[in-house]
Amino acid sequence: MVFAAYLLIGAFAGVMAGLLGVGGGLIIVPALVFLFTDQGMSGTVLTHVAIGTSLATIVLTSISSVRTHHLNQGVRWELFRVLMIGIVVGAFFGAWVADSIQGPMLQNLMGLFAVLVAIQMGFGIKPAASRGLPGTGGVVGSGVLIGSVSAVFGIGGGSLSVPILTYYSVPIRQAVGTSAACGLPIAVSGAIGFMLTGMGEQGLPSASTGYVYWPAFFGIVTTSIIFARVGAKWAQRLPAPTLKKVFSVFLFVIGLRLLIY
Repeated sequence: MVFAAYLLIGAFAGVMAGLLGVGGGLIIVPALVFLFTDQGMSGTVLTHVAIGTSLATIVLTSISSVRTHHLNQGVRWELFRVLMIGIVVGAFFGAWVADSIQGPMLQNLMGLFAVLVAIQMGFGIKPAASRGLPGTGGVVGSGVLIGSVSAVFGIGGGSLSVPILTYYSVPIRQAVGTSAACGLPIAVSGAIGFMLTGMGEQGLPSASTGYVYWPAFFGIVTTSIIFARVGAKWAQRLPAPTLKKVFSVFLFVIGLRLLIY
């Protein structure tokens, strides 16, 4: 039954990612927090395990997304290569920061982040293109910000990188595609960081490496990759703007639930 729950989480996360372009981490992390709590996992580590496992699943799911955007010429690879320097540094730093935060506080921060993303999505708040790309230092610094915040919350970074790239006057299609490419180094660096920082922690389940719990990982990726394609097909027929508003309400409720759980 528990493994079936992982499969369902992966299926839902995959559909939402394909349908709305919503990063799976915003679904996977809260779902795992609730599930791990019901399983009796230690409250000191369960949020860290949920985030680390989410990042590990994004490694596989992002590969397919990057390939699709690359084939559609939506990735600015020259920009990605500079961003990646900061992202890798930031993701490792974010894993270290998350490890230093107590479990309940980290859960509250995740809930607050989900509420803010829900508000942004529900009201369609987007930054206007205000300037061109900064120099190399500015792009690397942006990568550090994207990588560190994404690793702390176990997400692929799209909720940060797309607005930042849009602000830098990158066309939206290229901003989305380049953001998808950024999700891979975020996930790889973040997952490795959570594995390393979680080594030797008390209360971890036996089938884990640091803060990455493998049964949940395999269950989620088994269905998320398949159902992401289903969501992408549905996106061509269903009203995405309306669905985004509905999902924003759902995400808002989930965020509040994390805050008071």
